[in-house]
Amino acid sequence: MYAFTSAVPPVDNSALLMKHAFFAVCLCAAILQAGERSRPAPRPISVYINWAAYDELSDNVELTEELALRQLNEVLRLRRLGVRIDYYVNDCFWFSKEGGYRSFRKPHWPNGPDRWLEACRRNGLKPGLWVATNTLRGLTPLPEWKDSLNRSGDALCLFEGGYLRHFIGSLQYWYDRGVRLYKFDFSNFEAATPAAEKKYTREEIVRRNMDAFRNALFEFREKNPEVVLIAYNGFGSEQRGTFAPFRKSVDLSWLDVFDSIYCGDPRPADVPAINFWRSKDIYSDHMVRRFEQDNFPLERIDNSAFIIGTTGTCYNRRTSAWKGMLILSLARGGWVNTYYGNLELLTEDDARWFAKAQSMFMRLQELGRTRTFGAVPGEGKPYGYVSAGETGEIYTVVNPSQSILKVDLPAKGEGRVLFRDAGFVPVLSGGAITLGPEQMAVVGFGRYADASFDLGVQEDVVIPTRIRPLAAQFKQTARGELTGTVTVPAGEDLRIIMQQFGKDGYPLRTTGGSPPDGTSLGKLLRITATQDGKELPIEIQYDKAIWSGLSWAAGEIKARDLDPGKPVTIRFTTEEKQVHRMTAQTYGVVY
Repeated sequence: MYAFTSAVPPVDNSALLMKHAFFAVCLCAAILQAGERSRPAPRPISVYINWAAYDELSDNVELTEELALRQLNEVLRLRRLGVRIDYYVNDCFWFSKEGGYRSFRKPHWPNGPDRWLEACRRNGLKPGLWVATNTLRGLTPLPEWKDSLNRSGDALCLFEGGYLRHFIGSLQYWYDRGVRLYKFDFSNFEAATPAAEKKYTREEIVRRNMDAFRNALFEFREKNPEVVLIAYNGFGSEQRGTFAPFRKSVDLSWLDVFDSIYCGDPRPADVPAINFWRSKDIYSDHMVRRFEQDNFPLERIDNSAFIIGTTGTCYNRRTSAWKGMLILSLARGGWVNTYYGNLELLTEDDARWFAKAQSMFMRLQELGRTRTFGAVPGEGKPYGYVSAGETGEIYTVVNPSQSILKVDLPAKGEGRVLFRDAGFVPVLSGGAITLGPEQMAVVGFGRYADASFDLGVQEDVVIPTRIRPLAAQFKQTARGELTGTVTVPAGEDLRIIMQQFGKDGYPLRTTGGSPPDGTSLGKLLRITATQDGKELPIEIQYDKAIWSGLSWAAGEIKARDLDPGKPVTIRFTTEEKQVHRMTAQTYGVVY
């Protein structure tokens, strides 16, 4: 602090002080307004979305009233068993083609939405609807929209013409009938009328569309304070894979109006894994970390990773490895917890387990103290989440590598392993946990280091008890072909992992399209192995029609099928025409 003296006579500063006070009040009002505009959902919520119970994009199962009501009955069954579900959202294709989001599709909904809306109301379940922001996804433009159409007629300008006003009117129409959540998808902020294209630059068009839509949603929220708004495709972020260098790509101003923004449809990561479902876990973990690096609060990220079902969008996983998927979806800390798919696949015992895990993590979510630690998941090194409470913490840890690794936990005191994959038994010692390759585990500290919080073992994910790299010589023998030889000692399975890269040095994804007509990746990325001229059986999990593509192939040959001490010739071929380089690693594993 400094003291000054002066011979200058005192001056009357009352007018200046009043001016400063006025600006201070304005500043405080602006801060309060920004805080009001940037409000998340008031507490963690659970949202069931019926996509994946049907799929009209990567499969041919259609949404009908009968399907929607059947899943509503499953929601009620799970709730009776303790699972928390607050909202039920009808996803894409509920609407009639000509109705401008104001009528349900027929003949799929012969009675309209009345039975569904009434059943939600009667059971204290808040209904929600999917809408495309400004693209014509199966819609015929109404007369009120035509002065907003872009030149190609597939999207609508948001700052010129009558579309936005009518669209908000449609949201209000359903809000007045009880709808309390909207899922916004497929925005195109480059859409402009031909007149606007001549008048504004691309950057000006994008900014005007975004401002118009954001302001309209803000006013809609002000009028309807119970509404929850969640954003999906078209609101920023790169979702292609887990390899690209980080760059800021999400506009944080969307947090002014949306309760959450999703970070990408679940898909396999570019981190190879014998267990296909663990690779999907790693993808969602990676995208959450990228959003966090973009200064998104974890509680505002919808990781949208929990999907069980029998359709192409979830690769027909049914309930494979669902427990680890659920724990990770909760541990990531998002306040909008979304659950997709065929709920009838969960048994009563499954539902009770679901309820227990959900209650543990959602109490901790509410405190807003979730944090990440470790590597960026796409690097293939260990990482995790800390869910912190007043008197204890839960650590959810993943080792995506092909090694047994000791992972330091930023924790104090004695802990307890609450959940793990089958096979390798994690070792907890001195503030660190040792995990097997591709393994996840949950560790409790403080009050959570108690047996009452045990979540058991995930029996359908089995981790090797031993693994070691094997020396092998591989070379690219032709375009799209890699061959090599390796010798495996007695008593060890042979694990083979291969990956393909483009000219830019990044992993290169191959896809054969979606079910039901898509080509399986096992036919496009092929691993074959022979010993003494005999072809060996290889167990793989990636042989699926994968709409999002795959940059790797992984498989294992069991010890019983190998003649120890003799060389095995391995061949990897790809149908990908853009492949520039291929790599391979081999391991001896014991279960």
